[in-house]
Amino acid sequence: MSALDPITLAVLKGRLEQVVDEMDATLYRSAFNPTIAEARDACHGIYHAKTGDTLVQGQGGLPIFVGAMAFAVRAVIAKVEREGGLADGDTFIFNDPYDAGTHLNDFRLVRPVFRDGEVFCWIASVGHWLDIGGNVAGGYNPKATESFQEGIRIPPVKLFSAGKVNPDILGIIEANSRVPMSNWGDLNGQLNALDLGERRLRALLDEYGDATVADAFEAYSDRAEALMRVAIASLPDGVYSFEDVLDNDGIVDVPLTVALDIRVTGDTMELDFSRSAAGAQGPINISRSTTIAACYVALKHVFTDVPANAGCLRPIRFTITEGSLLAAAPPKPVAGYTETILRLIGVVLGALAKADPARATAAPFGTINALSIAGHRHDGSRFVMFSFFGGGLGGNPMSDGLNHANNPISTATIPPVEILEAAYPVMFTQWALRPDSAGAGTHRGGLGAIYEIELLVDAHVALLGERGKAAPFGVAGGTEAGLNRFIWQTGEGEASPPMVSKITDLHLPAGRRVRLETPGGGGWGSAAERPVEAVAHDVALGFVGRQQANDIYKVAIRTDGELDRARTEALRHGSAA
Repeated sequence: MSALDPITLAVLKGRLEQVVDEMDATLYRSAFNPTIAEARDACHGIYHAKTGDTLVQGQGGLPIFVGAMAFAVRAVIAKVEREGGLADGDTFIFNDPYDAGTHLNDFRLVRPVFRDGEVFCWIASVGHWLDIGGNVAGGYNPKATESFQEGIRIPPVKLFSAGKVNPDILGIIEANSRVPMSNWGDLNGQLNALDLGERRLRALLDEYGDATVADAFEAYSDRAEALMRVAIASLPDGVYSFEDVLDNDGIVDVPLTVALDIRVTGDTMELDFSRSAAGAQGPINISRSTTIAACYVALKHVFTDVPANAGCLRPIRFTITEGSLLAAAPPKPVAGYTETILRLIGVVLGALAKADPARATAAPFGTINALSIAGHRHDGSRFVMFSFFGGGLGGNPMSDGLNHANNPISTATIPPVEILEAAYPVMFTQWALRPDSAGAGTHRGGLGAIYEIELLVDAHVALLGERGKAAPFGVAGGTEAGLNRFIWQTGEGEASPPMVSKITDLHLPAGRRVRLETPGGGGWGSAAERPVEAVAHDVALGFVGRQQANDIYKVAIRTDGELDRARTEALRHGSAA
């Protein structure tokens, strides 16, 4: 254990986090792509020189990336150990989803920070690039059966060698994108973030000394481990199981199970996913490193006081079957990894709720609805619009779920309508909360949303989503939320995908509209125990319809909007006719 005094540790913690926060801000302010610049689908961190373990993360980076990036740094360390040749000024780039990645759109830059001729630590950046080739613009190909159909795959390679750029790597990346200038802007934003982070970190080391900062790194990880052990020990020993399903893989229309058995023994925990489905034909597989990173995010949601670094995973063992849905090997397609990690986080939360019911939280909406709209503007220039969309979070013991929120995999934000309309030839004709989409309960779920988009030019549309068949679950007596829906206009009316929330090769002329109706969150507790005034308020706001209030909440609202107390009393006591 470090001998550093608590005040120094606290000061250094703040200073180191500030370094990473500045790296995040640099990229967000300079990226060309709204998915990074507005939605903040990126992150930065500081990593251990020898193990690659996460040492420091910022407050604004995507949490799933924070966990996965430790594996990315380890991949670079392994490459250096095999091949040698590491020098000050090197920067590695790659997007390999099986070698410590997530999916092909997420490009990682990893750089060593040298002190006195030795690697002191690593700094790294990851961001979601708009388009990296493949059969579908934007990379989310719902029909992919191999990663080759999702885009270009680059293993860890040196973009910079001793500070000198390798233009051949840039040429390969440029030649494999529909919108190379967007990727070029994002790459430069990431490089600038690394440059700034390295300068700030070197200044900090000069001020406090390398040994002091190294001791602080060790102390932070040790304390995270100690606090995680205390948190685990607070749970009763035993086995706690939970499972949920994905609608389908986009190829075969059958559900796929994500199952977890948590074994708590003293201050250690095993997360056993061996009952989960085998590898899928379609693009919803994830790598082992992504599975562990998603568990890291889920555990942080439950044990909020544990510091966010690699020390918190030391008391935890993972059992994940190789080649399964949760440990994919190449060339299994992985573009829709977001859908699977959302279900995975849900089962972790569900299993832990059985160990400690006081922590039980209903399921969030559980899909990002990755929508891509691509084509040519009136001036002939090419565009690729990619975006993800919000929904409701689950009710919990303390409160209702949030309306129109983002999923718990991230701190990302939903890109604003003004930005999307300014950047692409589309017009949003509706952006609203979706009535009756929340699971009912003493604490209801949050509401999903309705997004309707009119195409201003002819365009190709693709969607990779979930929760079209398996609704977000309620807990403690709460009900399921509404299902996900995707609709588009045809000459004969409206149509929906055969795979419910997954479709590609949809070609629509200018003037046609597509509409997403996203799920809400599941409910917590019995709906019949929700305060009558709260239900009446929900009806007044349009969150809950009169029929749902009557049938599920047992609250009668008159046609004039006023509460019918006599009929409500009869409904709640089972004597209404």
